Amino acid sequence: MANLKEVKERINSVVSTQQITKAMKMVAAAKLRRAQDKITQMRPYSQKLTNILNNVSAASEGQADIAYAEKREVRNVLIIPVTSDKGLCGAFNANVLKATNLTILQDYAAAQVTVLPLGKKAYEFFKKRELNVIADYYQVFSDVSFDNVKFAAEYAMEAFTEGKYDKVVLVYNHFKNVATQEVITEQFLPMSSEELESDVKKSETDYILEPSRTYIIEELVPTSLKIQFYKAILESNASEHGARMTAMDKATENAGELLKDLRLMYNRSRQAAITNEILEIVAGANALGGK
Repeated sequence: MANLKEVKERINSVVSTQQITKAMKMVAAAKLRRAQDKITQMRPYSQKLTNILNNVSAASEGQADIAYAEKREVRNVLIIPVTSDKGLCGAFNANVLKATNLTILQDYAAAQVTVLPLGKKAYEFFKKRELNVIADYYQVFSDVSFDNVKFAAEYAMEAFTEGKYDKVVLVYNHFKNVATQEVITEQFLPMSSEELESDVKKSETDYILEPSRTYIIEELVPTSLKIQFYKAILESNASEHGARMTAMDKATENAGELLKDLRLMYNRSRQAAITNEILEIVAGANALGGK
């Protein structure tokens, strides 16, 4: 039977852990509400801007040459995995890192791969691998704002137009609900012409463009790409808090179950100790009586 003091110490330790996980769950829930509001508000704006851009671009009938849509032989690839800065969020980070590794090994084994990690966990993981790692933007989650995030997007866009990379891929968690996050591997550049054509078939809107269609496209395309990039960061941010809230809730429940077992063990050990003391007293009394 376990020592009473040891069991009591374990009970106190589990109680302290349970209080921490419960507090972390409440903090994650508060952050999730704000993050969820941001992504909910961003999605309609992002979709509408993309639809307008696709319609205008398709209607130009080749009048505008979009540098971000140029397709080249894929020799150099930039992969952007989006993770969190902290752990304790279940398989949130592991799923992104696993998907990134699979993408590199299966899709771009013959290409030169460069990784631009966003989030401390991705940076710490890939800096130990034999890959080219760009470490300038991994602290993006210290300030999740468009003004901060756009620098990473601008780097990827400029490097693509300069021919440094032939393809740019985003790997991140798409937020569905508190308990569900889906890992998405999404082509960021070049812009997909297939999506453009399918969107135009769905919605054909006649726009009056000033000063010119070409000028509007040249202004809209970079803005739209930065918005899409920012949306991916917001999706990942909301997914992180949802995953952490779920993980801490489960940890709190598990601590409660463990406490039940430990308290039962403590009571049994205490009862056994009392029984032994009674037996010793009785045995001593009998021994004295026998004299």
